Amino acid sequence: MAILIHNANEVLTLQSTVQGPRRREQMSELGLLENVSILIEENRIMMVAPLEEIKEQFPSLVDNAEVIDALGKIVMPGFVDCHTHLVHGGTREHELNMRLAGKSYMDIMNAGGGIHYTTTKTREASFDELYDKTYEHLNDFLRHGITTVEAKSGYGMNWETELKQLEVANKLQQNHAVDVVSTFMGAHAVPKEYKGNEDAFVKLLIEDMIPKVAKLGLAEFNDVFCEKGVFTPAQSRLILAAGKAYGLTPKIHADEIEPYEGAELAAEMGAISAEHLLVASDEGIEAMAKAGTIAVLLPGTAFFLRAPYARGRLMVDRGVPVAISTDFNPGSSPTISLPFIQNLACMNMGMTMEEVLCATTINAAHAINRGDVVGTLEQGKQADLLILDVPNYKQLQYFYGMNHTDTVIKAGRVVVKGGNLL
Repeated sequence: MAILIHNANEVLTLQSTVQGPRRREQMSELGLLENVSILIEENRIMMVAPLEEIKEQFPSLVDNAEVIDALGKIVMPGFVDCHTHLVHGGTREHELNMRLAGKSYMDIMNAGGGIHYTTTKTREASFDELYDKTYEHLNDFLRHGITTVEAKSGYGMNWETELKQLEVANKLQQNHAVDVVSTFMGAHAVPKEYKGNEDAFVKLLIEDMIPKVAKLGLAEFNDVFCEKGVFTPAQSRLILAAGKAYGLTPKIHADEIEPYEGAELAAEMGAISAEHLLVASDEGIEAMAKAGTIAVLLPGTAFFLRAPYARGRLMVDRGVPVAISTDFNPGSSPTISLPFIQNLACMNMGMTMEEVLCATTINAAHAINRGDVVGTLEQGKQADLLILDVPNYKQLQYFYGMNHTDTVIKAGRVVVKGGNLL
């Protein structure tokens, strides 16, 4: 059955004449329309226009459509969360007091906590345990209006567990309403058993794991944590180049804790995105702007680690296309609330209300190579839509820390209604 949405106070289409990710003032173009309706058939958007025009062009569809009254609400594209560590075992609440007492991220990791703790828990967890846990997390994402999620591996750092994480993500892509896009991140850290022999682990990634991931078609992207004490720029370059040789698009965790030329490396390697960038250099930001590398900023991580925020305002002004994500993970950003992440970006990174909506829809979609499928409301695109219980889009940031999601339509099917899963 077709779906007709009408009476919305505002419809934010996020449409633009721009092809590709938005930059500078383009990020403020919301494509705001009033007095329009939206017609959906099967999993596609058929038309966004005044109701009489839709009736004239598609009379039989309108006559037989399920009608959704969005009176007093706004309609916009589903949110895209383009950086998460979705599949993992265990939790790390025990580290919070350590952090509050002044221990740094790297202090905790070097003491056997952090990524290493989660790696142990993920290795121990069965496929079914990881699947069931992650399924519930995806339900939470959906209730918050997130309809597409990127999922990184990286809590295995051995082939058996990396394979398990990727297979969980791929099965969820088949079975859950949320679209799950997979990234291989075997280079998340050097496992404890390779400490002092880091180059041997890099060789294992390049010669064994990456070819297997590509052959099995388990991921689209290849990511590496380029950070002092993790992988050097030289090692990161080798890992990303190996992924490219096997058809995996490069991403990079860059300049999160110390300036380490990660942003520069992202531009050099033609990475689709560089992620974190809390302490990226001016030179790195300029290089990303020239290369068109998308900055995926993660204000929830800065918030939880009590670290300086990435310079979002500067990046937008310098012409870097910016996306925003939760970085959902058990250690440095245990949240699925992308609406709250938007609030943080406004309050702590100097971004405007309009820019954060662009950064969590069309720019986030481009950061995972989905910009031609989702991220805007326009004819022919996948029908991923939100009906939010506010009268205008500015209230999304004014009422901070709140979930305003009333209805979620995913691929043309109502999956959340009245804030509840169907």
